[in-house]
Amino acid sequence: MKLSDIIPGAPAIEITGITADSRKVKPGYLFAALQGVAKDGRDYVETAIKAGAVAVLTDDRPGEWSVPAVKAGEPRLLLAQAAAALHPGQPGIVAAVTGTNGKSSTVDFLRQIWSSMGRKAASMGTLGAIGPSGVMDLGHTTPDPVAIHGTLETLAREGVTHAAMEASSHGLAQHRLHGVKLSAGAFTNLTQDHLDYHTDFDDYRRAKMKLFSELLPKGAPAIINADSPELEAFEAVAQTAGLATFTVGWRGRDLRISEALPRGTGQDLVIQWGAGATNERKIHLPLIGEFQALNALCAAGIAMALGDDVHQVLDGLTTLKGVHGRLELVGQTAGKAPVFVDYAHTPDGLNVLLRAARPHVRGKLIVVFGCGGDRDATKRPIMGDVARRLADEVIVTDDNPRSEEPATIRAAIRKGAPDASEIGDRATAIQEGIRRLKPGDALLIAGKGHETGQIVKGVTIPFSDFDVAKSALDEVGGTHG
Repeated sequence: MKLSDIIPGAPAIEITGITADSRKVKPGYLFAALQGVAKDGRDYVETAIKAGAVAVLTDDRPGEWSVPAVKAGEPRLLLAQAAAALHPGQPGIVAAVTGTNGKSSTVDFLRQIWSSMGRKAASMGTLGAIGPSGVMDLGHTTPDPVAIHGTLETLAREGVTHAAMEASSHGLAQHRLHGVKLSAGAFTNLTQDHLDYHTDFDDYRRAKMKLFSELLPKGAPAIINADSPELEAFEAVAQTAGLATFTVGWRGRDLRISEALPRGTGQDLVIQWGAGATNERKIHLPLIGEFQALNALCAAGIAMALGDDVHQVLDGLTTLKGVHGRLELVGQTAGKAPVFVDYAHTPDGLNVLLRAARPHVRGKLIVVFGCGGDRDATKRPIMGDVARRLADEVIVTDDNPRSEEPATIRAAIRKGAPDASEIGDRATAIQEGIRRLKPGDALLIAGKGHETGQIVKGVTIPFSDFDVAKSALDEVGGTHG
């Protein structure tokens, strides 16, 4: 394919591929030299040319190289459009989900609902691309446009007709989803996160809103969490863009939960839909926690808004399996005290997690968590305060300290939880949490979820909350899956 075929006005030279990673350049490639937060892609142009790059895509700053350069005011947008042209195949139905929390669970639940209806379905996001052939690691919640379109084309070749994907604020701000032909979009919630990247909370909100304001075609459904304080703002943006709003939640206009009764391993829900209360059905959701019910409802709302039969969709809810690392049961002590692992790493995420677990705990609720380094530092004491108020015992430990001093991060958390125990070594902290458990208690290990490494001083050390918890359960005579 010629470069001029994927970027109008560019030189008519033959292109064999595109990448923004100089290490992945092959002969005949177009190298996208993008300005990043920490690095400037232009510093790697010569390396890319030596590896075989025949052209460069970059911003409009001055600069010349030995190969043709395509310059643009928004090179990331041009990269997304070029990637879409190079990899035009995608499933017929693609839904995107944005929000601070709940994206991974919602897209996975939607994949499961569609699969239960006999569709060939897939999901893409933090957990990778999950389809009929297994799991593909994507590296990021919303990977770069080349990976997105290459993955979508691969899924389409495998016969996937329905795909659900996460839309992170970084991905939306950097135009990574532009070029994807979306059928529907959903918004879960908006709370403090990623303020190390976005200039302020308003900038973070605007990035999320791009899903509705820029990416969805007119008339497409916009599914919105009616319980979010951001309902009116996101609904206004959706309506201005000519989208069909569909609200879900306890206050949902189109799909809502009217009653919820916690059970040992799940919850009984009464679900209503439509304008009145006449359309109603009781189901058992085999997942614990209010937030899991609301994420499942959002997934159901996307399927319904796209025209799927409500009863088939609700049937799908009754067979849902929990998402890896999201309030996932690791095992139990000999006294039947459960141990859960969750990805909650924001104040709201931790708040929701602890409140969700509380109705299922007769005794003490113990939480082990930390905060990541080189990320929004303002949330650390806030998370400490959330843990102090909602858990009976708090153990502050390390998460991914990255380049920061771990003790400094822990001290910031403890400003909000001064009476918390502090155990820097995460494995030791988890072991201590399990040793404290008595019958009726429960332990929540929060922050890393599915992750299998801990980032310390630029090095990723193999580490799994699951593996550590399982070993600790073995030591106290417990059981695990």
